[in-house]
Amino acid sequence: MSERGNKVIKDKTQKIAVIGLGFVGLPLTMLLVEKGYKVIGIDIDKKKIESIRNSRSYISDISDDSLKNANQSKRFLVTTNNDEITNVDTVIICVPTPLNRDKSPNLDYVVSAAESIQKRIQKGQLIVLESSTFPGTTREIVQPILEKSGLQAGKDFHLAYSPERVDPGNQHFGIENTPKVVGGITETCKKVAVELYSHIYNDVVPVSSSEVAEFTKLLENTYRFVNISFINEMAMLCNELGINLWEVIEAASTKPYGYHPFYPGPGVSGHCIPVDPLYLQYIIQQKGLNSQFIHLSDQMNKEIVDYIVKLTFKIANKENPTILIYGVTYKKDISDVRDSRAIDIFKELLVQGAQVDYHDPFVPEVNISGKRIKGTVINPQMISKYDVVLILTDHTQIPAEAIAQHAKAIFDTRAVYKDVDLLKGKIKQLGNGLFV
Repeated sequence: MSERGNKVIKDKTQKIAVIGLGFVGLPLTMLLVEKGYKVIGIDIDKKKIESIRNSRSYISDISDDSLKNANQSKRFLVTTNNDEITNVDTVIICVPTPLNRDKSPNLDYVVSAAESIQKRIQKGQLIVLESSTFPGTTREIVQPILEKSGLQAGKDFHLAYSPERVDPGNQHFGIENTPKVVGGITETCKKVAVELYSHIYNDVVPVSSSEVAEFTKLLENTYRFVNISFINEMAMLCNELGINLWEVIEAASTKPYGYHPFYPGPGVSGHCIPVDPLYLQYIIQQKGLNSQFIHLSDQMNKEIVDYIVKLTFKIANKENPTILIYGVTYKKDISDVRDSRAIDIFKELLVQGAQVDYHDPFVPEVNISGKRIKGTVINPQMISKYDVVLILTDHTQIPAEAIAQHAKAIFDTRAVYKDVDLLKGKIKQLGNGLFV
């Protein structure tokens, strides 16, 4: 990196653009502003831009006050105008990488971002892709697009990959104190990216290539996906055997080596864990191989939805039961319902004739099969009118005592009541053997 490049990183005069202001990009911009950098946030969604400018956060991990402070810092600008790319030293791509309907990778947002940069790229700039993707994306897809500018990666500009590691709602590990893996398409590209990130994150982990960095993210999430799917299968088995899986897990966790606990629930959800393994599956198939683990885990993630619906009807023990779902987000204490199995369960209950309402303190309304449904209030009188209260998300503020006291029956898929008396059969739990 040039002497000037090192200087602008160290004295915080470097300008950084972040493309994509979603659940990854917006927290990153806030951290960069907090660290003293001049930051330009770019997004095609005008509503997001308006919300940020008005200091109204649409992400539970980012407060309105954080946006207000950033807006007042005079070092933060948000826009839909990609031309701002010409005025920065670094561009970080944080766009979605979803799946197509056939579950193949959809890199349209990455390609679009790369094409926007290509038209405006400047000599000496650092371009970093953070979006989760399969190995080879940075070198084989992004690099050729950028080099259509006539500039050469590794010579005229720097190109690197650094996977986002964001865990919304995590009170212990945020962006800054989660180690940052960084790989470049050349050794120099890596060094430039590491130099930048080392002034932003507590711990930077350099790896030998962009491909290693890309694979790292997929390995992390596929490991979690496979193990949660496995433990959900064990929950189904324990229900048939009359064995409490939660007790089994607790006992197994006393082994000080060779075991790591995973816990059952209503399926693997969210924008990363269920998606990234299928990106890995894609590249496996491209190489003429196959992964039984990923295929079977994906299948189990569908089966657990049907299984929970079946048990809910079994608990209700009547046709067209009334069901109150508590929690529709994919994990506790956030407002994100993307790819949430709770939504899938909601839909399937309706299809099978149940009358379903929901309550989620973080989600005032949801879209169910194209219809906007508002959440219901939750109080003793409301709780008592439903045949089953189905707990799908264990938000910290769940009124567990009130639900236990007033509900006719409870199906607890998150072990909210794991450490309490199960009220003589009133509470059924996923995996505790009480369905025999």
